[in-house]
Amino acid sequence: MRFVTHSAGMAVVCLLSTPALATSTGITGQSGKDGLTCNSCHSGGTAPTVEFTGPTTLAPGATGQFSFIIRGGPAKTGGVDLAVNQSDAVLQPGPGTKKLGAELAHSEPKAFTGNELRFDFSLVAPARDVTLTIFGAGNSADGDRDSSGDRAASTRLQVVVGNGTPDPTTPDDEPEEEPRGGCSTTGSSSVWALALAGAFWLPRRRRS
Repeated sequence: MRFVTHSAGMAVVCLLSTPALATSTGITGQSGKDGLTCNSCHSGGTAPTVEFTGPTTLAPGATGQFSFIIRGGPAKTGGVDLAVNQSDAVLQPGPGTKKLGAELAHSEPKAFTGNELRFDFSLVAPARDVTLTIFGAGNSADGDRDSSGDRAASTRLQVVVGNGTPDPTTPDDEPEEEPRGGCSTTGSSSVWALALAGAFWLPRRRRS
């Protein structure tokens, strides 16, 4: 009976530990793209600042080099989750990151250098004109591998590929503006012609 109770207790501990272990080696769905960030699990620390660096324009099909930088907060170790809003745009991992589905995440908690932590990655643009949005959330942790005492921040970057997302309306699709007074140009010409004809015939009738 004691063996059964002990085994059941160990199973519960393993189940409760799984989310923490999964997060320490990367997690998806926390980039801010769908409204969630690492703060869904981590709390209590001072919020860091985060930013993307890299090109804001790319040719269709081109590859751009980017960095996601975390500064401040507890600043011992950190992690990241990156996503992009178009399925035909491909994120490629750099040092310290790995591919999880269509997103990028840290492969393990990465140590800060001074007050800064940088994750490098690349983006392969779609072979079409489109405006992309890259989403990123970075967690600044105190290094104890516990969710308390940490804090995350998120940001986004727009990248215009080619001419960007086409405008859904074009000048050719816009309806022509109605002339003022509801009269067309042709109708106005007819009125003027009648007025001139009347001016010509009126003096002749008076002479006769």
